[in-house]
Amino acid sequence: MTIADLERELRDVHEETFSWALVCCRGVRSEAEEVVQETYLKLLDGRLTFGGRSSFRTWIFAVVRRAVRDRRRRFTLRRALLEQWVRPRESWPPAQEARTIERQRARTIRRLLGRLSMRQRQVLELVFYHELPLREVATVLDISAGSVSRHYDRGKRTLLARLKEAELEL
Repeated sequence: MTIADLERELRDVHEETFSWALVCCRGVRSEAEEVVQETYLKLLDGRLTFGGRSSFRTWIFAVVRRAVRDRRRRFTLRRALLEQWVRPRESWPPAQEARTIERQRARTIRRLLGRLSMRQRQVLELVFYHELPLREVATVLDISAGSVSRHYDRGKRTLLARLKEAELEL
């Protein structure tokens, strides 16, 4: 893939990539921006290469998820080492909303999605907001298709029950 092809692909999926990074970063915009920027730099300078075994979008989502996971691991290790010497922060700033949500219905759905387990939330986000088929979700999350299917079904059932409790019809 040439640099021009790569730049075109990145432009085509940038909004969705950033949105997915926000989900993975639990809504922390600055962290999502850094993850996306680092990922793009690694792609453009050749440290990451797209092998073509899946769609570019599926591949970049998986790269972002792994980057966030690796970043969290490094952060956790640094924090543990620093806590030996420095008093840790009492709390981190609250997470910012992933998007500006204009209607109450959308806010309620987002809030209820946030109450699902992380895995169920990730699966539903990828299916509903990024329109990935379940087999590609399995690739992004690096879990089996059966596990994706179970998380998808359980997440939908839980979300529907909570929507009914909130008296919100889809």
